[in-house]
Amino acid sequence: MTLSSALLEDALRWRREFHRHPELGYQEQQTSQFIAEELARAGLQVFRGLAGTGVIGTLENGPGPVIGLRADMDALPITEKGDAEWRSATPGVMHACGHDGHSAILLAAARQLAATRQFSGTVHFIFQPAEENLGGARRMVEEGLFQRFPMDAVYAMHNWPGLPLGSLAVNPGAMMASLDSFEITLHGKSCHAAMPESGADPMVVAAELILALQTIPSRRLSPLASAVVSVTQIHGGEAINVIPEQIVLRGTVRCLQTSVREKVRGLIDEFVATLPRPFGVSGETEWLPGYPVTANHVAPAERVREVARSTLGAEQVHWQVNPSMASEDFACMMEACPGAYFWLGADGETPSAPLHNARYDFNDALLPIGIRFWQNLVEQALPVA
Repeated sequence: MTLSSALLEDALRWRREFHRHPELGYQEQQTSQFIAEELARAGLQVFRGLAGTGVIGTLENGPGPVIGLRADMDALPITEKGDAEWRSATPGVMHACGHDGHSAILLAAARQLAATRQFSGTVHFIFQPAEENLGGARRMVEEGLFQRFPMDAVYAMHNWPGLPLGSLAVNPGAMMASLDSFEITLHGKSCHAAMPESGADPMVVAAELILALQTIPSRRLSPLASAVVSVTQIHGGEAINVIPEQIVLRGTVRCLQTSVREKVRGLIDEFVATLPRPFGVSGETEWLPGYPVTANHVAPAERVREVARSTLGAEQVHWQVNPSMASEDFACMMEACPGAYFWLGADGETPSAPLHNARYDFNDALLPIGIRFWQNLVEQALPVA
């Protein structure tokens, strides 16, 4: 299979234009408009409006199975420090996770498949908004993605610094951790800092609680379980000589098993309810449920592995890799539809900057690899009779 130089040139141009004009979650107006126009120009049916800025391009080519391919479109609130010609022109916003590359790859794959049509069935190209913390995938599902566009399987890729270019990693199970956020409020009694006995100090409780929560992964869970509890914010106090009335702690929990996720939440609730009492302080927890575990279904994951072997070579395929404790809202799509999520290696001769780093830039050498992979996946999953 040969990709035309015109297609590769367009994919590169699209990627760098997306990078130059990044948009935050649910604000991807320019990006989604451009994608919709290019999909229509390639002859696809185009549907807009799911999750606000979401775009679905549908390519039908005879009877057969129906699959979905997903790319994320949103950028991050980070000030870019790179010096590429195509660096962000929007202050304080940049594509620091490669969604510009994911969208360019999927858009080019749609055009390639519309031109070649060596498959029998239907492909839905899903351009999703707001992957970064805002749950765009969940919103698309809630607004009827799989009711309006029923699918037998759905797939997503992500570039992955730390893996060499031309390699692919996939698991028949967990790839990424669940995500839950919490806000703990500690209610004490304010008093003069020189007379602590006349009040109830929530600051001391906050310090004890932050350390106590770290014993959940280390002492309340099996060493074989995977969990991270991170307190990332502490707010409270106004004057240097006043013990505050209230302290607020915020943070996240990441887990690789649903049962562990539920247990950790219960243990945090227990710590917050009981640890402050001897100090004369009360505590309460508000949970902000995020994403479930990104757990691949076995059959779609095996499909990805087989396509990767034929596309990249068996030696380039990593099966049963260590999952990441980061999170991915594609998990919400895989709760509603069988699917698989996989990583494409991004490191060239020199390692890539990490994801979410101000100096990160998508490795454009991934463009032809990703386009070929999507084309091969469609042609193998939807074979011509």
